[in-house]
Amino acid sequence: MSATHAEALVAAMAAELRDGDVVATGVASPLAVLAIAVARATHAPRLTYLCCVGAVDPEVRRLHPSSEDLAYLGGRRAELSIPDLFDHARRGRIDTIFFGAAEVDAAGRSNMSATGSISRPAVKLPGVAGAAALRRWVRRPVLVMPRQTRRNLVERVQVASTIDIRPTPLLTDLGRFEVGGAGAVLRAHRPWTTPAEVAERTGFAFAVADDLATDAAPHPATLEAIRAIDPDNLREQLVG
Repeated sequence: MSATHAEALVAAMAAELRDGDVVATGVASPLAVLAIAVARATHAPRLTYLCCVGAVDPEVRRLHPSSEDLAYLGGRRAELSIPDLFDHARRGRIDTIFFGAAEVDAAGRSNMSATGSISRPAVKLPGVAGAAALRRWVRRPVLVMPRQTRRNLVERVQVASTIDIRPTPLLTDLGRFEVGGAGAVLRAHRPWTTPAEVAERTGFAFAVADDLATDAAPHPATLEAIRAIDPDNLREQLVG
C-alpha cells in the first residue's frame, strides 16, 4: 500500500529530526507527537523528547487525539515543568519544535491570534501559547500547514503572532518551502502535485529552487512505524 498524503507529511516532519536532537511539543500538536515517535522508532533512537504534559522521553506507543493526554506521562524518564521547558529553550538546549498557525506568509510571520486586528478581531483564534518566544529561541523551528490553501499561505498575515527572519522550513501537504526574511522558496513538492498546482494553492509569491526535488516515497520502515503508532488513523483527519 502506498503512502497517503498524511503519511507523506508525517514522514517529512520526522525527516527534519536528527539523531541526538532535543525536541519538544506544545499544545494541539498530535502530528508532531506522531512524527517524533516515528523518528525515535526509526532513524533517531537517541532523540530526547520533552512533552508538554511534563514528561521527558515518554514511551509513545499509541497516538491520542490530544497532545495533552496524560497517557503521554507513561514510561517517562524524568519530569519537567512548563517553566523548565522555556528555560531550556532560552538557553539554546532545544533543537526543534513544530509550530502550526492559521496563516503564514513568505517572510515567515505566522498568525495564531486573530483575523482582522488584535484591537478589533473579526475572529479570535486559539492564541500563541508561548510560540512567540519559543520560535525565536529554538535552534531549528519548523512550521507546519497540514492543509495548504491560499487562505492560510497568505501575502501578509493579518496579525503577526510570531516573527523570525531566519530561513525556516514550512512543510505542507503539497511540499516543502523555506520562508524568512529573504522571502519564500519552494524546495520540494509531493509526488501527487506539480509546482504549478502548488502555486495555485499559495497566496504568497515564491521562487522555485534550481534543485527543486520531488519527494521520494517514505521508507517502508517509516510507514510501518506511522501505522503502528497511529492505528486509529488520526493523521488522516488532520491532513489534506
